[in-house]
Amino acid sequence: MKTNKKGIILLSGGLDSFVSLDMAKKNCEVELALFFNYGQKAYEDEKEAVEKIASYYKIPAKLIELPFLKELSKNALTDNNNNNFNDLESVWIPNRNGLFLNIAACFCDKHNYDYIILGANKEESIEFSDNSVEFIKLSTQFFGLSTQKHPIVLAPLKNYDKIETINYVIDNNLPINFIKSCYKADKEKKHCGDCKSCKLLYNAILKSKKPELIKEIF
Repeated sequence: MKTNKKGIILLSGGLDSFVSLDMAKKNCEVELALFFNYGQKAYEDEKEAVEKIASYYKIPAKLIELPFLKELSKNALTDNNNNNFNDLESVWIPNRNGLFLNIAACFCDKHNYDYIILGANKEESIEFSDNSVEFIKLSTQFFGLSTQKHPIVLAPLKNYDKIETINYVIDNNLPINFIKSCYKADKEKKHCGDCKSCKLLYNAILKSKKPELIKEIF
């Protein structure tokens, strides 16, 4: 049941933030999406995906420029000389989710948002600690001290793995072709199929209710 609460979402254009937005809108009014440019190679593709998703849900998307993060992030996501997309160190951006959430919390204080929606999921929390339930809980506690609004961080997918997430897309007939979950900037393919993110997505679709969706994504 939808409440009169309001939310802001961190929208990357990928599968998890897309599905998190759909889930969150069933319970609150999501009034703004934040998208961040930190010098990632896939920026243009991600931006296109964010615009499609935001338009589909009829919410505005605001771009936040964070050029300094690229200077701190000499890894495969931002460094043109690094193409190793398959281990944690090569795709880790220093305190990325923490920084994004803090920026969103500033908007909460200004615009009276009750929730910050984060596309964190159970499967990736195994490697990425800033996807974990503990991180989500502690972030909410932190905002209880650092803001006047005291927004709650919501992660609708915190108990979902990728297969369950894909099946949610299928069950709710969502336009999965909108997403961009690939780390690479490759106009020849929607998704490369080789990077860490693509491999997770490919395997999830393969084991889902509609494995033929692979043809739409890869």
